[in-house]
Formats: sequence, C-alpha cells, structure tokens
Amino acid sequence: MNEKPHPSPARLLGHRDFRLLLTGAAAAQTGSQVTLVALPLVAVMVLDATPFEVGLLTAAETAAFLLVGLPAGAWLDRMRKLPVLIRADLVRCVAVGSIPPAAALGVLTMPQLYLVALVTGVATVFFDVAHQSFLPAVLPREQLVGGNGALETVRSSAQIAGPGLGGGLVQLLGAPLAIVADALGYLASALLLARIKVEEPRPEPEPGRSLRAEVGEGVRFVLGHPLLRAIATATAVSNLFAAVLMAVQTVFWVRVLDLSPGVIGILLSTSAVGGLAGALCAGYLARRVGQARLIWLSTVVTAPFAVLWPLSGAGAGVVLFGLASGVVLFGAVAYNVAQVSFRQSVCPPELLGRMNATMRFLVWGTLPIGALGGGIVADSAGPRTALWLCAIGFLLVPVPLLLSPLRGMRDLPGGAAPGGAAPGAEDDSGTAQEAAAEETTPAQEPAASPTTS
Repeated sequence: MNEKPHPSPARLLGHRDFRLLLTGAAAAQTGSQVTLVALPLVAVMVLDATPFEVGLLTAAETAAFLLVGLPAGAWLDRMRKLPVLIRADLVRCVAVGSIPPAAALGVLTMPQLYLVALVTGVATVFFDVAHQSFLPAVLPREQLVGGNGALETVRSSAQIAGPGLGGGLVQLLGAPLAIVADALGYLASALLLARIKVEEPRPEPEPGRSLRAEVGEGVRFVLGHPLLRAIATATAVSNLFAAVLMAVQTVFWVRVLDLSPGVIGILLSTSAVGGLAGALCAGYLARRVGQARLIWLSTVVTAPFAVLWPLSGAGAGVVLFGLASGVVLFGAVAYNVAQVSFRQSVCPPELLGRMNATMRFLVWGTLPIGALGGGIVADSAGPRTALWLCAIGFLLVPVPLLLSPLRGMRDLPGGAAPGGAAPGAEDDSGTAQEAAAEETTPAQEPAASPTTS
C-alpha cells in the first residue's frame, strides 16, 4: 500500500491561520470544560435540582441539534464560515456570562439555566458545523488527518486541564463564579478567529434552489452512502448512551459517592488522559491497522469498559469510574479522527456544510433523548441503574459497523461520487479499489463524556 506522508506537528503549527484556529479552540475548549464541572454543580448544589431536572438541563444543551441541525447546514453552505464562527463564540460568551451576575443577585433559577443551555446549544450547532466545514479551507486535503488530530489533541488536553481547573475554581469561588472562565474562553476564541486571513469566497447558491431541496440533498448523500450510513448509526447509538452518562454522572458523584467539587474535577481530568492518548495515537493507529479497521476496532476494544461505570463505588472504587471513562474516551477520540477525516475527504466541497449538519443531526440528535431518558431512569430507579443502562448501550455501538462493508476493509477509499454512490471496497492486503470519482476536497461543544462527532 502506498501511504501519503503525514505532515509533522511543527509544519501544521507553522501555518498561521491553522495556528490561530487551534489556539482559539484551546481557549474555548478549556473554558467549556470548566463549565462542564460548574454548570451541573450549580444545578445540584446551588438550586438543589432533582436527577430529572439535571437530565432536562443536559437535554436543553443538545436539543438544538434536533431543532436546527438540518437547516443549519444548508444555511451555512450559503455563507462564509469564519464570520459564523466568530458570532457563535460571542453569543455563547454573553449567554454563559449571564449566570454569575444572576447568582450574585440571588435571582438565578433553573429556567435561566435551561435558557442559557438552549441558546449556547444553538450557537454550538452553527459553530460546530461551520468549524468542520471551515478546516478544509485552511488546510489542503492531505493535511486534514493531521489537522483533525491536532484539534482532537487540543480538545483532549482541555479535557485534562479544564475539569481540574473547574473543580478548583468551584471549590474556591463557588460554581456560578467559576463559569466566568467559560465566557472568557469564548471571547478569546472570537478574538483569535477574527485575525484569520484565509480567503474564503462567498458560496453562490444555485438559482431557484429551495432550502428544503438543499437539506434533502445532504440527507440523501449521507443515507445513500453505505459507509457514512453505518458510521452515522453507530455514532448515534454511542451518543444516545453517552447522554445518559452526562445526565446522571454528577448526581451519582455528589449524592451516591459523596465526592467534593475538587475531586470531581480531578476525576474528569484524569479520565480525559485517555482522550489525549487517543488523539496522539490516532494517526499512528490509522497507518498501522488501517483507517477503516480503526473505526470499528476502536469501539470493539474499548466499549466493554463501560460496565465499570455502574460497578464503581466510594473511596478507592471511584478509580473504576475514571478507568472506564479514560479507556472509552481513548476509543471515541481515535474513532472521531478516523471517521471525521474520511467524511471531509469523501464529500464534495459544495456539500460539506449539509453533510456535516446531517451527520450532526443524526448523531447528536440522540443526545437530548438520552439525557431525558437518563434523568427519568435515575429519578425512578436511581443513578446506578441509569449507569447500567448506559453500559449495556455502549456494548451495542460496534454492531452497525461490524454489519457494514467496513468490517472487510483495511483502508477507506479516497472519495465517492456525489449522491451517495457506493465507494470502492478494499481487501485486507490494503490494495485500494478506488471509487469511480475521486473528490478533491482541500473538524465542537466539549465532550466530557465519550460523545462522538
């Protein structure tokens, strides 16, 4: 098999616009990871929220993917991506920045938290879809795997530093004031993105094309492509049960394991080491075992560790929770780097926004459903039972991938014809049977849990 050279990290960092994009991501992700610890603690410790209310808060954060996920892609395919990224950051800065003053004045309520979560969720939909569609305008196609790997490394590094910082800030300042770090992170990201000078032409929509028709084209491209369809199904299942985890883990830690905010931050930071390792190893693993194999192997090997979540206990037993999160995050990040890079390379440039929006609608649209379900189960049967539901669900994640053509492939084809033409297959020796039409296309709300893109 002929392998294309992968750019070194130094070469990527020498690219000014990519360096600004990466630094902005680091600022926003670190702040978001602080809020990851602080926001549910505001609900649980300040407002005495029930498990269902915490689940509803998690659902509000992700409901936007169901509400505006599909049209967002079509809208974004009609506009430049960089201004959208900057505006989304500013909206999120203002929204989360409203929490500390409300708490200081004694007027903070759960409805305000729901509204903040919903507004930031909508802004995140536009930011995430634009971000994944903007990267191919910054880097050439052969550098996308390296670029996505660098972005995943930043995200995983933030998952290590952010929660520990957040737990410490909550312990020192209280949960509402700790959220200031998130607002500052979004502001810093917007200022850095504003300095990017990449020339991004305004897309010209085809005359007479309706929004509905353009949305439908993105849906048909994803659902008509056998590999994208399998990836979407597996990722949707993963995120459904990851949302169960996100909805109940804070209640489990505080009310079952009796952990302090500082310990919760340390637990999240140490478990995130697995995500950083996955980001650092993804490129090597893709070359070693093949990009297609990495997509399904990463889930087969790591998903069974989810059973350690409900088996964890107080004291030393909390180590099981951290171990499970670390291993599952390793698999989720390696999976993300492999499949997102494939999605970017297989899609025609004019469909990137709609393809990414369709994938986000399908795979992140399950998050509010899982969060509500997790909150209901935790309310009625206890947080540990909800964690058992989560663990069983994670065991199902590899099934769609193993039933797809991916199982018989080593590497992924380089492209596919628009409209969902089936890609060429590839045997175990790694000799690609190229797709009929090679596309020459030049990736997120923070993931505290193993959510996938």
